[in-house]
Amino acid sequence: MHVLISIDDTDNPTSPGSGQLAARLADSLIDREMALYCSSISRHQLLVHEQIRYTSHNSSMCFSAELNGHGCDKVIEYVRDFLAKNSAAGSDPGLAVAMDSAELRRDLLDTFGLTAKKSILTKREAYEAARAAGVHLSEHGGDGGGVIGALAGIGLRLNGHDGRFRGWIRAGEAGRIIDAAELRKLPGVEGLIDDERQEVSDNGPVYMRDDRIKTVLSNHKQVIPLTRNALAEAEWATLSAGDSKQF
Repeated sequence: MHVLISIDDTDNPTSPGSGQLAARLADSLIDREMALYCSSISRHQLLVHEQIRYTSHNSSMCFSAELNGHGCDKVIEYVRDFLAKNSAAGSDPGLAVAMDSAELRRDLLDTFGLTAKKSILTKREAYEAARAAGVHLSEHGGDGGGVIGALAGIGLRLNGHDGRFRGWIRAGEAGRIIDAAELRKLPGVEGLIDDERQEVSDNGPVYMRDDRIKTVLSNHKQVIPLTRNALAEAEWATLSAGDSKQF
């Protein structure tokens, strides 16, 4: 059974971020043999507005899991307890869990996720959308406002064209020229895309603008974004840490 798990607003200004908690949760599901596999964690940027409470960036975290013979209800029960015990004091944790099935209303989730990137939404709207789409949604402390971002995270992960993956890939020093074919062999990398989000299929040289690479979600794949490069020795270049934030 394949499920999507998304959390939001689990931290406070002095605690580890929601990304770290999501990673701990994924590891815990595997350690307890509740999941055979958990995917990389995607971070989805939502609307930043003075009327929206958030800790640092107003972004939610989402990952998929292949369950190890356990029913979805049992996993939800465990994750609810995990968030209640491990979310930071003063946070407003929200949890969304979606079973990947034919009954799941992906269209409703997609609309909710994209709307959360540009408009202010309410908890009532989140619960109504979750109920209509067939998604578990629950709050685990504070005012529970994290349910909005958690549900949006599910929708944006399913959308397949939004978000950056947690962590960085190390591929050598900044200034190095690396072959595109070598980038494709890096762990977790499923392809390369250009500035228009089109697949880069050639194996030409790529200039490393930074000593680390951020992967992003595009066309439902974990890919490295490249940009056209002005240097004669390389047609392409990786994005700097700052430029990667556009995803």
